[in-house]
Amino acid sequence: MSAIDEELLKDAEDDAREIEFIRNYLPLDLKEKFSDDELYYFLDVIIDYYTSGDVLNAEPDKDGYVEIDLDKVADFVISKAKKEKIGEFEHDDILLVVQAEMEYSEQFEEGEE
Repeated sequence: MSAIDEELLKDAEDDAREIEFIRNYLPLDLKEKFSDDELYYFLDVIIDYYTSGDVLNAEPDKDGYVEIDLDKVADFVISKAKKEKIGEFEHDDILLVVQAEMEYSEQFEEGEE
């Protein structure tokens, strides 16, 4: 297996773990509401928001953290999903997905230290 194949496999495994984490984070009604494909889509759009917006260029506070407005992230996901005809989603539902993704990322970063 080539290094690229190994990296792709590792990324797919990481994404699967994140989807599982998000499913466990969500309340029961939302666990059943979103398909895995929708959750993968939401993750892609969240990453798109972080990379295309000002988040990566923002100045961290004195503790080294960048403030992220999760409501804006949720609005971005909702808008893009509607534009791309993926579906129309409720803000509070998507906000929970965004919060779950943030929680996963924070735990992942803490695990690396």
